[in-house]
Amino acid sequence: KCIGSRIHIVMKSDKEIVGTLLGFDDFVNMVLEDVTEFEITPEGRRITKLDQILLNGNNITMVSHRGLRV
Repeated sequence: KCIGSRIHIVMKSDKEIVGTLLGFDDFVNMVLEDVTEFEITPEGRRITKLDQILLNGNNITMVSHRGLRV
């Protein structure tokens, strides 16, 4: 139902990711495209843009496809 939708992912580390879900497996490993990664560093907030990313499901804390506010 969410494939092709923009989703917001909170990682176990100090990262949050927003991207378009291309697919996932039984272990919640995910492939996203058109990705923006937000990371909290001692210097402040770092934003990284990526074309495509594979996320390990073990590192994901929360997934949401509503209220994409970071």
